[in-house]
Amino acid sequence: MERQTVELAALGFQLVVTALLSAVYVGLWRQERRGYFASWAAGWAIYALRLVFISAYIVARDDIWLFAHQVATGIATLLLLWAALQFSRGVRWRRTYAALGLVPLVWAFVAIYGIHDMSLAGMSAAVLLSGVTIWTGIVFWRYRARSPSASATLLGMTFVLWGLHHLDYPLLRPLGSAVLFGVFADVLFIVAAAVGTLFLVLGEGKKALEARRAQLEQLTQLLLRTQEEERRRVARELHDEAGQVLTAVKIELDLEGKREASETVARALTRIRDLSNLLRPDVLDDLGLIPALRALVEDFGERTRIQVALETPERLNGLAPEAEVAVYRVVQEALTNVARHAAARSAAVRLEEAPNAVRVVVEDDGRGIAGEPAANLGLLGMRERVTALGGTLEIAGSPGEGLRVEVELPHGGAA
Repeated sequence: MERQTVELAALGFQLVVTALLSAVYVGLWRQERRGYFASWAAGWAIYALRLVFISAYIVARDDIWLFAHQVATGIATLLLLWAALQFSRGVRWRRTYAALGLVPLVWAFVAIYGIHDMSLAGMSAAVLLSGVTIWTGIVFWRYRARSPSASATLLGMTFVLWGLHHLDYPLLRPLGSAVLFGVFADVLFIVAAAVGTLFLVLGEGKKALEARRAQLEQLTQLLLRTQEEERRRVARELHDEAGQVLTAVKIELDLEGKREASETVARALTRIRDLSNLLRPDVLDDLGLIPALRALVEDFGERTRIQVALETPERLNGLAPEAEVAVYRVVQEALTNVARHAAARSAAVRLEEAPNAVRVVVEDDGRGIAGEPAANLGLLGMRERVTALGGTLEIAGSPGEGLRVEVELPHGGAA
């Protein structure tokens, strides 16, 4: 009687562990709605139910409970195999698979009621259970070959060893230690399987997130490149088409002596050239980044009456064209913010070249900010350009002490 109490307590502990594991997978399924979570939840739930059946058999010694235990064990094992196939191969459900659920039912009936030798019945059931469990381990080993991970290795070893463990049950039962040893071993295997599957799923989620982030970075670079191409095209159209038409009109007005109309057209022509230069300065394409920055700072000072100091090296080495455009746009946007929001009297633009990176600093003596700067399209645009090239952007300032924008871009960031 005392031994029976100990066995029931051990089975009760295993039941609690298995039921909690099933609840975890139910929660994951409700959150993610992935089929293999539902299969794992169902598999472990039925596995917990089999512990109820075997406990009832130990108490009542009625074959119906042993029959129910065998059926539940077979179905739970098939569900764990199905979950492994869903996860590793993305296998979809077919109605014909439901027929496999009849196999444990038929086999349990034959083993319990058809074979009168319980040792033979137990051995045949153990062999079937062991084969399916080892098959599950092989599924994870094959997945490990395609996508190496420590979790897949752990799962492969766990299910293979668990399958081999099923074979020792008929041998240990005559020795009187089958239940306690089986519970102890099963709990270890259940915990190992739980840890392995959870870490494997988390690892796959991390890989998917990294792949998604890489795709977003590529899309951002593509969008920025397309934006610059469109700006170049529009600037060329304004300069070549609209500019030439207005120039011709101005010449005709000058020849006819219509001075006021000619001056109006001249102002429009100047505005178009300024707009074309803002969209895509010719000097950036023709002469490079440093002359373009000098022209930008000079034009900014003339338009806003804000004194801007520019410090740059004579030339830059190893900076990709995309990075040059990013530096130009960052300085352009930073100076635009100085004009719009800073109420500054002066500003400074500094371009420095480190061994493996280029650093750009734009400072002003304006009103500054308190805390983090408010998000706006200009700031978001700067950050997207910089991070897409593997760089960093920092904005710092204090009320009344101006603002500092610092960007660092690696030389090979655009490769």
